[in-house]
Amino acid sequence: MQSYLSALRSLFSRGSCKGAAALKAAAVAAFTLIALAPALAQGVIAHEPVSGPGPAATSKKPAHLPGIVVIPASSQAKEADRGLRAHTNVRYILPASGNPLEAPPYGGYAYETPTSIACLYGVVTPVANCNPNTVTAVPNGGGQSIAIVDAYDDPEAPADLAYFSAQFGLPFNPSKFQVIYQSGTEPPFDYSGGWELEESLDIEYAHAMAPDAMLYLVEANSNSYSDLFASVQIASNLVTCGTVATCTTPKGKGEVSMSWGGGEFSGETSYDTYFTTPNVVYFASAGDSPGVIYPSASPNVVSVGGTTVSRSPVTGNFIKQITWDDTGSGLSFYESIPSYQSGVSSIVGSARGTPDISSDANPITGVWVYDTFPQDGVYYSTWWIVGGTSASAPTLAGIINAAAAKSGTYAASTKAELTTIYANRANASDFGDITYGACYYYQGYFAATGYDLCSGVGYPKGLAGK
Repeated sequence: MQSYLSALRSLFSRGSCKGAAALKAAAVAAFTLIALAPALAQGVIAHEPVSGPGPAATSKKPAHLPGIVVIPASSQAKEADRGLRAHTNVRYILPASGNPLEAPPYGGYAYETPTSIACLYGVVTPVANCNPNTVTAVPNGGGQSIAIVDAYDDPEAPADLAYFSAQFGLPFNPSKFQVIYQSGTEPPFDYSGGWELEESLDIEYAHAMAPDAMLYLVEANSNSYSDLFASVQIASNLVTCGTVATCTTPKGKGEVSMSWGGGEFSGETSYDTYFTTPNVVYFASAGDSPGVIYPSASPNVVSVGGTTVSRSPVTGNFIKQITWDDTGSGLSFYESIPSYQSGVSSIVGSARGTPDISSDANPITGVWVYDTFPQDGVYYSTWWIVGGTSASAPTLAGIINAAAAKSGTYAASTKAELTTIYANRANASDFGDITYGACYYYQGYFAATGYDLCSGVGYPKGLAGK
C-alpha cells in the first residue's frame, strides 16, 4: 500500500507536475480512496457519529463534518524551544468518517473557501450571506510580490497550489510562483506533515486574496530561529530586488508573511531589525493559545489574530464575526508600545499590544486547504479543514497586497502600514469591529467597541484605508 501511495504521489510532485494537470484531476479520486484506506482500517478516523437535528436527519449530507480538532506536532510548543525554535500555528479537523470524495465547496457544508473569505472581507464586492456554497466572485487583484517564509520542504507545493487554484477558479500563472531554498539545496521534510500543511495553507490563501502578485515560498532548512530569520532576509530581498541577495537599487515592494512563532524570550528585541527592510510589510501569526508570541510581538510586524465566523448550521449563511477564544493576544513582556498604538495606550499601557488586526482562524469555522502530504504518517487526505492564526497571517498579507495594488501605493514599512490601519480603525467602511466574545487566560479579555486585545482593530472590510 505504502509503495503504491508513494508512486501515485510522485505523479503530483514538483518535478512531474508540468503538463500533468489532467492526470492529476483524473487520479485524485482514486488517490483519496486508496490513501484513506489505512486510516479507515485502523479506525483512526471514526471518532464521533453524525448526529443532531436539521439537515443531517433530512438530507444525504449533514451540515457539518463532525470529528476532532487536531493540533499537529509542529504546532505543539515546547519550553525547551523558547528563543531557539518556532512552531506552526495550524490546526485541522479530522472528520469522523473521512472527507467526502468530491471537491469543495460541498453542498450543505459551510467551511470557508477563497470566494467566501474574499466576500467576508470585501476583497470582492460582497453579497448577502457570503455563503461558501453560493458565492462565486473570485479575487483577481494584487501586484508586486508576497513572500511566504516556512521551515522544511513541501515537495508538492507547486502542484497543490495549481490544483487548489483550478478548483476555485483562481487565476494561476506558474511563472508567478517560485520556491526558494534557504541554502540553495532542498531542505529536509517534516515527516509529521505539519510544516507541509502549513506551507500549503500559507501559499494558497495569500494567492487567493492577491492572485496577480508574484508569490515566493522561502523554505528554511529547519524551524530554528537562525534558519527562519535568515530566510526572512532572503524573502525581503526577493520582494524588493527579485533576487536572493540584497541589491544596490531595490525597486520592488510587497509583503512577507510568517505564520510561525514561539513564546517570548529575553533578547527578542535584537531580532527586530530583521523586519525593517524598506518597502516591505511583515505579517506574523499572533498564536493559537493565550499570551504573546514572537515575532508577532515585534513592533515591526503586523500581528494577526484569529476570529470565528459564525454561520447558520442549517443554511451556512453568515451570522456574525466574533472572537476566537484561543487566539494569541496580550501585552508583550519585552517590547515597548510603538508610536502607532499611542491612540490605544489606555488599553495597552506602556507595552506592545497584540494583535493588531484579525481574520478567520477558528478551525471549527476553518478554510479548505489542498495538501497531498500525509499528516503524522497516518492521516491521508487531499482536502483539509484548517484553522489557527496560521490562516490569518497569509490571508491578511494577501488582502493588504491587493489593497496596495488597487490604490497604487505600497507602504514604505510595517510601521507606516500600521499607522494607517490604526488611524482608520474607527472607519466602519474599512474595518469591522468585533464586539462579542472573550479571549486570553481565564477568558479575561473581552471584545469591545473599538480596539481590544482579542481582535485588535477588528477585521478588514474592503481594500480602502489600508
